[in-house]
Amino acid sequence: MPRTPKTKLKPEPAIEKVVSLKVLRRETLGKQLVKPTVLAEPVVPQEAADSDDYTPPEERFDEKAEAGAKEKYYPAVGRRKESVARVRLSTRKSTDELKNDKALLTVNGKDYQDYFQDSALIAQVETPFRKLKSLNRFKASVIVRGGGLAGQARAVVHGLARTLEKFDGNFRKKLKKSNLLTRDPRVKERRKYGHKKARKMGRWSKR
Repeated sequence: MPRTPKTKLKPEPAIEKVVSLKVLRRETLGKQLVKPTVLAEPVVPQEAADSDDYTPPEERFDEKAEAGAKEKYYPAVGRRKESVARVRLSTRKSTDELKNDKALLTVNGKDYQDYFQDSALIAQVETPFRKLKSLNRFKASVIVRGGGLAGQARAVVHGLARTLEKFDGNFRKKLKKSNLLTRDPRVKERRKYGHKKARKMGRWSKR
């Protein structure tokens, strides 16, 4: 049989890659994005940099931050009814103002006597310090929220007693004996259906 001449196969055309619309949008959006600008450091004049008083920013000493880092405090939370008191206790410094008849205590940014203003509540707040005979030995700051003044005063007492126990475990015996470390669980009883209050009922009518 006669041989058929070999025909050279033509190369197939290159298949174009199908790019999805999402990829195209992503690429176009990426090109449109603006590169974040980096703020340059302030230029210090050469005369000021060469002077003896100039110190670079990385070597500067922040006295307030250093003092805050060194100051040690004992935190605790006190509760009563709907009130929550967050207490921080620290030892009194020699530079603090000393008053024999007052404790170094602030409540919500105010002096505790200005905040409560009632002599009975003020005496109640001072109870943990007076039981330990150390009214001027400590310094405390309190943030209290919720409830009324009576509940807040008892929450502050509870929080102060807890911080004093953290400061020295030997204080626990006196504080426990005075019932200052126990959280008072008594709350107002809820009103019942058909009653005027928790247990009070309306006047009974025969007809």
